[in-house]
Amino acid sequence: MTFDSLRGRIGFWLKLSGRAFARSWGRDVMLYTGGVSFFALLAVFPAIAILIGLYKVGLSISEVSAQATALADVMPAAARSIFLEEIGRLTNASARTVSAQSAFALIIGAYAAHRGFKALLAGLNLIHDEAEPHGFLKFNLLAFFVALFAFGLFTVVSGAVVTARLMSHADTAGTAGGGGGYMPLDVLLPAAGLSFGLTLLYRYAMSHKSRVAWRPAITGGVIATLLSMISSWLCAIYVEQIAVLGATYGSVGAVVVLLIWLSWNVNAIFYGGAFATEMEIVARARDEALIVEAEEALMQTPKVVSLTARRQSRQ
Repeated sequence: MTFDSLRGRIGFWLKLSGRAFARSWGRDVMLYTGGVSFFALLAVFPAIAILIGLYKVGLSISEVSAQATALADVMPAAARSIFLEEIGRLTNASARTVSAQSAFALIIGAYAAHRGFKALLAGLNLIHDEAEPHGFLKFNLLAFFVALFAFGLFTVVSGAVVTARLMSHADTAGTAGGGGGYMPLDVLLPAAGLSFGLTLLYRYAMSHKSRVAWRPAITGGVIATLLSMISSWLCAIYVEQIAVLGATYGSVGAVVVLLIWLSWNVNAIFYGGAFATEMEIVARARDEALIVEAEEALMQTPKVVSLTARRQSRQ
């Protein structure tokens, strides 16, 4: 690969990134970002009550606390405190109390999660230039199944993280001076789960006319996951070192931090969808150009070379 071709490819991807940024920020996507963030904040604590209520049926309190704490590690420390306090309160409560709270939380959490995923799908449809929206029933069913899949994936990933930690602790206890071999999985497993879920979201839920191709969907999922990890790191720096929100908002500072963290991650998801959409546009333009070239070649009059002309050319 020559330097000019390398520079051309870098310029192409930079231009594509800029177009995706304009697509995800230059429209009314911010309205959907606010809606998704609000309903996610409304659903997160009922989701904790539901998870702990389900886990207490077959797991011990320590296992419930370990699995829920593993999920809190992806949040900024300022928002993690309120999350861990709620986990501690529910894990120390009686099974009957948790069951009653989980039943009530199921109604609130299902409503908030359903509304949040409807806002997420509506934002992705806007980014993908979907002129005709889904029907009422189909759109609500799609949001319901996406929320159900996300909840299941969330549970599986958290269980995998806890399993990796238990294996790491066992390896540390069994080998003197060893251990730590599974600690990178604390980062890799949530990232892989998020990338997998976003890839399927972009492919099957972002467009209702035709499915998004695998390559744009996978690329968008990976980019959104990387941006989500970077935004979580930057959010932690912002709320813990630059803007100490606890001094301004007092006891509700943790809720404000959690809302900021959610909104930044939602923006990352929308940017991944915009990047996948721009890749689709480029691929479609290339296919149309090839079709035009083929049609022009077919329209041209074929050249028939006679034996007389060939003899004359030799003379």
